[in-house]
Amino acid sequence: MKRGFLLYWIAFAVIAAVVLLQVFRSQGGGEASGPAALQGRAAPSFPVASLGGGTSGLDAYRGRIVVMNLWASWCPPCRAEMPDLQRLYQAYASRNVVVLGVDQGESAARVRAFAQSLGIHYPLLVDREQRYGRVYAALGLPTTIVVDSRGIVERAFDGPLTYPQMIAALSPLLRN
Repeated sequence: MKRGFLLYWIAFAVIAAVVLLQVFRSQGGGEASGPAALQGRAAPSFPVASLGGGTSGLDAYRGRIVVMNLWASWCPPCRAEMPDLQRLYQAYASRNVVVLGVDQGESAARVRAFAQSLGIHYPLLVDREQRYGRVYAALGLPTTIVVDSRGIVERAFDGPLTYPQMIAALSPLLRN
């Protein structure tokens, strides 16, 4: 009886290992996907409407550390993390950090009303064509990309971040 039990567990372990190996291979062998795939590369920038007037893009903030957050007003996790992004913007502005919100697909009027309702004062861009979402391979919203002062993607995250997670993502860049 013990031998049959042992053979059962060995067979189970072998099958589980084969399944896990196949899953690992089908996901590109562990390579990053989504926005994390851009880490270490130059951060793409596009001119889009700025809520402050005119057009702007990520490259307007070159020389500063940028926490770029892709979001939409209909997204509950986006709404939940925006107060922490505002807090981060206020706390780190003197350390050459800017938070840049890039709305995905909504009107400037909707973005303005939404930002006012939450007391958001960091720069906001309105990407009606969702070009930032596509080029940064956002798997959903919110998506946050941390760009260093040279314009290189340092970190990228799908999903909402907590304030401590935001600080942890910035910390390596602030030591320089």
